[in-house]
Parts: sequence; C-alpha cells; structure tokens
Amino acid sequence: MLLHACQNGQSEKNNPILADTSGLQKAEPDASIPGSFTEPGNLKFDSSRIADFMDSFPDLKPVKKDMESFYRGRDFAFAWFDHDGLIEPAENLFNRMLNLHAEGLPGQVSYKDQWIGMMEEAHELANPSPAIDLMLTAQYFRYAKIAWQGMSESKSRSLEWFLPRKQVPLTVMLDSLVSGKTTLQKAPVYRQYELLKQYLGKYDEIRDNGGWPVIAAPKKSYKTGDSLEAIKNIRSHLFITGDIPANNGSAVFDDELLLGVKSYQKRMGLTEDGIVGKSMIAEMNIPVDKRIGQIMVNMERCRWVPAGIQRDYLVVNIPEFRLHLYEQDSLLWSMKVVVGKAQHKTVIFNGNIRYIVFSPYWNVPNSILKNEILPAIRRNPNYLARHNMEWYDGRVRQKPGPNNSLGLVKFLFPNSHSIYLHDTPAKSLFNESNRAFSHGCIRLENAKKLAEYLLRNDSSWTPQNIQAAMEAGKERTITLKKECPVFIAYFTSWVDREGKLNFRKDIYQRDGRLLKMILDERQ
Repeated sequence: MLLHACQNGQSEKNNPILADTSGLQKAEPDASIPGSFTEPGNLKFDSSRIADFMDSFPDLKPVKKDMESFYRGRDFAFAWFDHDGLIEPAENLFNRMLNLHAEGLPGQVSYKDQWIGMMEEAHELANPSPAIDLMLTAQYFRYAKIAWQGMSESKSRSLEWFLPRKQVPLTVMLDSLVSGKTTLQKAPVYRQYELLKQYLGKYDEIRDNGGWPVIAAPKKSYKTGDSLEAIKNIRSHLFITGDIPANNGSAVFDDELLLGVKSYQKRMGLTEDGIVGKSMIAEMNIPVDKRIGQIMVNMERCRWVPAGIQRDYLVVNIPEFRLHLYEQDSLLWSMKVVVGKAQHKTVIFNGNIRYIVFSPYWNVPNSILKNEILPAIRRNPNYLARHNMEWYDGRVRQKPGPNNSLGLVKFLFPNSHSIYLHDTPAKSLFNESNRAFSHGCIRLENAKKLAEYLLRNDSSWTPQNIQAAMEAGKERTITLKKECPVFIAYFTSWVDREGKLNFRKDIYQRDGRLLKMILDERQ
C-alpha cells in the first residue's frame, strides 16, 4: 500500500524519496552538534532527500527551513525510527493530526491519504524510510505551529491584540519528543487550552446529540415555586450543560433547579439571584454551534499567550469585567472592574505598573474636553467650578478629592495607549453585570486593596498611611521599588477554578471575525 499511496501514484522504484533505503549510512553520535539533544540513530540518510521530499509534497514547503535545521542538528540521522522500528511518538503525532478538530482546528491534513498509507506500511519495513521520517517531521512542525503557536502575529495584531506573542522552540521540543523526554500531551500552551479542549469535545457531543431545547418564554421570569411547561425545557438545558446532576422531568421550579440556575448564572456572569429572567433565557437560547465557535476562538487566543509566568502579575479580562492577581502563576484574589464602552474600547496589551499616584488630578483628555466639557461650559458657565475643575497650562483638569473621576488613587504603567488603572467615585456601577462604561481606562472596585498589595513590602506604607494619602487632597506620586506586570486580555470563554465552563458576551464583537479567520486559514 505504501507504494501506491504516494503522490501521483509513483512507486518506490520510480520515486526513490518515498521508501528506498539503499545507501543508508551508519551514524556515529556527535556531541559537538549544536542543539542536538538526542543521540543520533544508527542510520543516516542523504541531506538531498529533504529537497526531493519537498518536490513530492510541495504544500509542506513552509516548514522546509525548520526541517533542515532539525536534521542538520542531528547530522541527518533518522528521528522517528529506532532499532525496533517506528517509535511510539510517531503514532501519537499521527493520531493528533488526524483529529485536528479536537484542537479546535477544522482544517484538512496535508497529504492525509499518502500519510495514512505510509503509516500502514511503516511497521512492515525492514529498514527505516526517509520518506516516512520526513513526513512525520513535516507534520510535526505543521501541528506545532497551528496547535501551539496559532495564527501569525500579524493576524492577531489585525484583531487589535497587542499582547506579546509567545515564542516556542519547536526544534528543541521535537528533539525532546523523539528522545522520549517529553510527550505531545505536555504542550507549551496556556493551561486554559487543554481545559477548553476537554469542553470542546463535550460540546461536540452535545451538538451530535441534537443540542439543547429552545426555551419559549411566555412569562418574563421564572422563580422557585412556579409550575409551567417552559420549566421542563429549562431543566433539560441545565442537565445537558451539567448545571444539575439529573433531569426529573418536573415542570415545577424546585430547589434542585434553583441550584442549577444559580450555577448557570455564575458561569455566564449574570446576577446570581436564582430567577430565570430575560437575560438568562437569551443566553440559554444561544445555539450550541455558536458556543462551540466561542470555545474555538478562545483556544486560539490561548495559543498566543505564555504557557506560564513564574512571578507576580495582574490580568484584566475585559469581557469578564474582572482583575485577577496571580502570585507565582497561582490566583490570589480578584476584583470587579469597569472597562471601556464599545466606542471607547479598552486596548489589549501589557505593561508594568511603575507608579502609584495618591489624590490624583484628572487631566481631561482632549477628546473628552472637545466633545463633552466645552459644550457643557457653553451651556453652563459655572460647569468647571461645580465639578471641581480648573484651567491649567491650557488644559482642563479636575482637582483631587472624593468626587474626582479617578477617585483617590491611580496606577500608572506607561504606554502609548494612555490606559491606566484607577479608583472611581461611581461605586454603584460595580453592581451591574455588564460593566463597559469608561472611556477606555480601567476602574477598580477596591483600589486601596491593590495599593496595599503593591506596597506590601514597604514598611512605611501601612494601610493607615495609604488611606491618609488617598484622602490628603494633595497629589503624591510613589515610584514602586519593584514593578508589577499587568496584562489586559480578551477571553470570552474559560474554565474556572471549580472546573466549570464560563461564557461572557463578546462586548467588542471580536469573536466572529476571529472565528472566520480560523475557518478560512484551516481550509
């Protein structure tokens, strides 16, 4: 079958790159080869085989340089064969590539039929096959690039994702893979990737079983004690999604259903009041196919970020409206935030918090001055005085105080986007489930808590001293002894600490475009 599965129907005799093992050379280990972390095998093949292989399989040419670097580092010794034949990682890679849909990658495998034929024949060969070895290596680089790195940085930047993209040492990892030092299961991806991947499989199964029922809503809301036919569909949905352990088929809104409703509300970022209202029904009526797409785009985003960060850092997840503090890559605490509204999007990027400013002035941005402040002054000449504002150096600024738009403290991480974290006097906004209200900067539910954390190692800054500086009414800037990284990200789906799948609204309408790019790229 190997002979007839090759491209253009060429046989072993007519196409020597495919299975001819004549002229194979004995290979001696060479410890001086840079980057060679595996012992070369007992057999080598001629370096010209790579060019011949690419002529036969031109769609794989984008990984030619990676292949040349890898084989040059091992002096063109076979990678996927040992003295017993094909090694186990070869089968694992083969199975992964044939199941790309499980990775949220719906595209086709290049030269799938030819590769299947090669793998079927591989176990019967008396000698290693250059063609099979080269095909496995080419498919590894293809897999690693799409499953671990994702689409190109230019494409992610076109989606206004300005967080730095991770770099994966693919050749080094391949050395470790074929030597048995690591496995494909230990992928260099953010931990959320594998968690989302598991749910992708579950949601594929839900789709294959018919999805979930559409919930008609003759009433505006449903609560404990109600008895209506619509409650059966609500119960069925929550059973399918795993929010309740069993479906008793009852049309009565009982205590078990109440717990399931609250579980669902928490996963969707809704008010956890146990009442099935308009917003919850709207979420439940989103088709399973759309949820699958949402999982896929967030798996792609997981490919872009570092697998782990071994230091303290902050993450603001815009669609979640929350800030998370991590110590040594472990979540310490979280708080609510307000982010930019759709017409004033908060930018996806990163920086380092360098300064804390207590009792800050608010220097009104020119856009707000032009579009809001000046028209207000024309309507009311006393507008500035009423809002504790003044002209300063040709601009308008708001003086420090409890009604200052920045609250009592702000946190600066110098950047070209003019984004920072700050307190706010408008505390009632944190009671809203959708908190996209700002002009782009990020308002904190508990700014003092963050100040205390950032100054925790400075004994002169006690909680009392921090509170006093916040209320002093005189601006004071503190330079941190140790800067704190902050990442502003955009994830509309993730798995929480309880192992439950969360979804959030795509407030900036980014998911649809990314999903289209994924589908187009994988065709």
